[in-house]
Amino acid sequence: MHSISAMSDIDPPEGSGILYVVSTPIGNREDITLRALHVLENADWIAAEDTRHTGRFLKSHGISTRLISYHEHNENERTPELIQKLLSGSAVALVSNAGTPSVSDPGFRLIQQAAANGLRIVPIPGVSAAIAALSVSGLPTDAFVFIGFLPPKSSRRLAEIRSLATDSRTLIFYESPRRICRLLDELVSIFGDRQGVLAREMTKIHEEFLRGSLSELHRTLRVRPSLKGECTLLVAGRPRQPAPDLQTVREELRKLMRHTTKPLSAAVKDFAIEHGLPRKSIYEEALRIKEEKKRERKTSHG
Repeated sequence: MHSISAMSDIDPPEGSGILYVVSTPIGNREDITLRALHVLENADWIAAEDTRHTGRFLKSHGISTRLISYHEHNENERTPELIQKLLSGSAVALVSNAGTPSVSDPGFRLIQQAAANGLRIVPIPGVSAAIAALSVSGLPTDAFVFIGFLPPKSSRRLAEIRSLATDSRTLIFYESPRRICRLLDELVSIFGDRQGVLAREMTKIHEEFLRGSLSELHRTLRVRPSLKGECTLLVAGRPRQPAPDLQTVREELRKLMRHTTKPLSAAVKDFAIEHGLPRKSIYEEALRIKEEKKRERKTSHG
């Protein structure tokens, strides 16, 4: 089978197949689109993160398409094999265990290589835990940042959290139930006690949404004997501060330059981050102040 839906305006290699990136349910098996079922039934191959898990799902919908495993431990060797199938004319549907492939799930390498080979890649939209949680969070949705899973190594994880401290957009994290309390504690220590929403077991029987400050969420979870289900944590961005007037900025910069022991560029970077101001403009202002001081000294010694 070469095509399931209409062709795009860009012609793929002649005789090649199509890679379908198919979203599947994150819990409730009924959260699957008719189009997704049609693609999964008619594809030549389904590349699945866990063939047993996907096999059970397909069986519940009466689908018997051939499965091939594709996960983080075999994607290096499996990617060329799947690309060859696509170049030979096969239609391949890529799925993960839950949600949208390549979004904190395997799939990036295959999609990247398919694009590099000029193959047609078709998204079959559906469920995403991040968007599902955001839609009911009550936090601002006009601008948000999807972080996913933070690095497991403490130094890298804390560095990434610090880099997000001044972001005014809603932040979306994924975390395991075993590590969610640690993450909440780290966020409070770096961000302060902002508002958050914890979504757990979404679309399942024990679906739960906890709302409150990050410290309140931490206290609620800490006393529970156990916690199950992947967690999606949404955190309010840093409140936007009114821009200080130029005179105030200059006075603060003068104080900083009198007392700091850091190089000017490093001191200006910290100042800009703290006040949410563009670093380049602040650095240029600092240079002007520096020149003014030089002229003042020359005048006083003249």
